[in-house]
Parts: sequence; C-alpha cells; structure tokens
Amino acid sequence: MSKTTNKFSPEVRERAVRIVGEHRADYATEWAAMTSIAGKIGCTGETLRRWPRSSARLLAAPAAQTASDKDRLKLLEREVKELRRANEILRKASVRPFSLGPVALGPNLRRRSEPKLLGAKANGDVVYR
Repeated sequence: MSKTTNKFSPEVRERAVRIVGEHRADYATEWAAMTSIAGKIGCTGETLRRWPRSSARLLAAPAAQTASDKDRLKLLEREVKELRRANEILRKASVRPFSLGPVALGPNLRRRSEPKLLGAKANGDVVYR
C-alpha cells in the first residue's frame, strides 16, 4: 500500500499554477511550460499538470450554474413537490375503498362472502381457509 503525502503546500501549488498561466506564452506548448516550471519547484511535470485542472474544477463548480440553470432547477423542484403532493392524495384515496361493513377483503381487494372449503379431517371436522 502506498502512503501519499502532500509534499507541496496549497500556496506553492497556487503559485505554480499562476506561474504556468503567466509564462505559457513564453513556451511552444503548455507541456513545455509545465515541465520547465516543475523542474524549478522540484516536482514532476505530470504532478504540475494535474494541479491547474483540479484547481479549475474546484473554482468552476459553484460558478458553473448560470442563472438559467438555477431557474430551471427551481422550476423542477417545484414540479417534484407538486407531483409528490398529488401522489400522496392518490395514495390516501386508494386505501381500501370497499372497507364498508364486516365482510373481509382479500389481498387483491375482492370481497369474500364465505370461507373457502379446503377439505375434511379424518375425525370429521371440516377445514376452512
């Protein structure tokens, strides 16, 4: 099992990401800028490549929702609330609608007028369900 530790503080990471952004134009590719700066701060180019992507993800997460997305989310939440309310009303209305009187109802809501005869025992007793 490998033990991972954060060798670089968040401040160093932020500074390295900022430096890559500032000096990107000085190099032919972004990878060339990252490997050059990574060598100066003492990490690998791949490690430095991950830092801007993770920081961009963290920064973009809350700001990614635009006003139209928020409005749509609010509309959908309202619709879900209305549908849940309607389902609750329907559920309450469908609870044993034929439960009038002493006649027992079966599991599929049929009226059973008399017990079903299953057979007779050896001593002559009749067995009902």
